Amino acid sequence: MTADRPYLVEPAAGVHAYVQPDGGWCLNNAGFVTDGGRTLLVDTAATERRALALRDAITAAGAPLPRTVVNTHHHGDHTYGNGVFTPGALVVGHDNARAEQLAAGHQLEMIWPETDFGAIEITAPDLTYSERLTLHVGETEVQVIHPGVAHTTGDSVVWLPRQRVVFTGDLVFAGGTPFLAMGSLAGSLRALRVLRSLDAETVVPGHGPLTGPEAYDATERYLTWVGELAREGRAEGLTPLETARRADPGEFGRWRESERLVANLHRAYAELQGRPEGAPLDILAVLKDMTVMNGGAPILCHA
Repeated sequence: MTADRPYLVEPAAGVHAYVQPDGGWCLNNAGFVTDGGRTLLVDTAATERRALALRDAITAAGAPLPRTVVNTHHHGDHTYGNGVFTPGALVVGHDNARAEQLAAGHQLEMIWPETDFGAIEITAPDLTYSERLTLHVGETEVQVIHPGVAHTTGDSVVWLPRQRVVFTGDLVFAGGTPFLAMGSLAGSLRALRVLRSLDAETVVPGHGPLTGPEAYDATERYLTWVGELAREGRAEGLTPLETARRADPGEFGRWRESERLVANLHRAYAELQGRPEGAPLDILAVLKDMTVMNGGAPILCHA
């Protein structure tokens, strides 16, 4: 393994996390569960090339190609590679994840036109659920749980109760800044309570290295801070960008993608205004403000 190449971690027998350093924009984690005869894959990748590398990593580990793919949410870095695994695999996701993915289409190409995504065919979940779904890979129970509106309106947590391993999707960014532009601040705080109730030992975040439940505390501190900033800034009549630019990030200044603060403040302001959780924001305005927070430099997809 090198510092910048994807690698596998096996936190429990037959359970693998596929980590793509450094976990920045478009560099998501995936994972798979296998009993040697069947395989379930959690998420795919942002580009055809990276999805093919994930497929090779599965077979190199001695596992068969997956019959089931579970998407933790609709964002392209977690779903664009679905087509590499179909039609041999059934794609599973939350009801809203399917709707959101179909509505988003080739959104990543529009945001990052210079990135080589390859031959991507939008492949939405074939099987959807609303609250909870249980799958089985041999003797391994795989619980797929909707925590409510959080990172998006269609998030799924993948929980292995016997192994005490949880794939959180983008409810957790290890060493990275949360991103709430398509979800909810209040809902993300509730989702952390769902995660804590599972009592996992190993946390596979959506981005960044494997961690433990202590990641929930750091995420909660950040989300609480964002809420406080939003209340203070709005009371003073400041825009989300003005509030973000005067904020002292403290411990959070070390996290990747700190420009996401202004996106999260847009979401927090919307909720303070009484807008429904997950209600669409003006994404172009959010991206523009993130570019300003990034020193005027474009936000880069690292895939």
